[in-house]
Amino acid sequence: MDLRQLRYFVAIVEQGSFSKAAATLNVAQPALSLHVRNMEADLGTALLFRTPHGVVATEAGEILLRNARAIIDQFLIAQEEIRGHEAEPSGEVRLGLPGTISQILSVPLIIAARERYPKIKLRIAEAMSGFVAEWIREGRVDISILYIPVEDRVLSSYPVLTEELCLLGPVEPIADVKAPAFGTVALKQVAPLPLILPSSSHGLRELLEREAATNQLQMNTTIEVDSYANIKELVEKGIGYSILPYNSIAREVHDGRLRSWRIHKPELKREVYLVHPADRPMTNAVSTIEKLCRETLLDLAATGQWRGVTPLSDET
Repeated sequence: MDLRQLRYFVAIVEQGSFSKAAATLNVAQPALSLHVRNMEADLGTALLFRTPHGVVATEAGEILLRNARAIIDQFLIAQEEIRGHEAEPSGEVRLGLPGTISQILSVPLIIAARERYPKIKLRIAEAMSGFVAEWIREGRVDISILYIPVEDRVLSSYPVLTEELCLLGPVEPIADVKAPAFGTVALKQVAPLPLILPSSSHGLRELLEREAATNQLQMNTTIEVDSYANIKELVEKGIGYSILPYNSIAREVHDGRLRSWRIHKPELKREVYLVHPADRPMTNAVSTIEKLCRETLLDLAATGQWRGVTPLSDET
């Protein structure tokens, strides 16, 4: 096997299709099939399994996939070291973002990267936090931003911002539900309200349930929706209340479409973490984009473009 075959194999698994991989790599599909057959013959085992929905890696294929990604990453690092670490950063950087952060960060980050580092090709992948965490563990993205800290043999993280969570409700009172007074509200007053929250697999829901349990409370979750937009629309229509980051509802509150309350006893906050691999060195391009991510996040907080967040220590 050679490096080219490993790259072909990784592309086939990630795309889930020979034809899609061929289009991405600009290689004829029969050539890809031949390379895989040769690899399977060399290793004496099947590497891919064909299903009605595409191709997936076998158990042996997963082992090869994990090692192939590490080998490709290490080769890129070797190339960069040979060309000179102080040279202008170049290459592809894959960044994984939760959707709520991507809406705020992606555009200013892309603009800054294009202006300052034109030789870096920045690719941004967006999904729920759980999927983003899985991607960086599998090496499908180089760095990510998450709402949970990660410290283990594979990954390392550090906090950049703290984001405020608040209660939101409809402008008109809900029948048979006592609306909180204006100002701040204690968590014990929030828990009994009819709540519209993300599902249990969502990071925000996990945080809320953990805080409730710590304070010996039970959240009265009546509806589960993983879309912030749908949650806000349901609340606006008087179906219930919710708890979301302040930035995600600031516009609706300003327009008089929603009411909001700060939560205290305890205050509900979550931290924003930059996450990078701990088991392998980063390329100069990846390190550069990580620093630019942090710089852009802090700038968004300082200029008020990301409302309801507080910058943390400059130490990384």
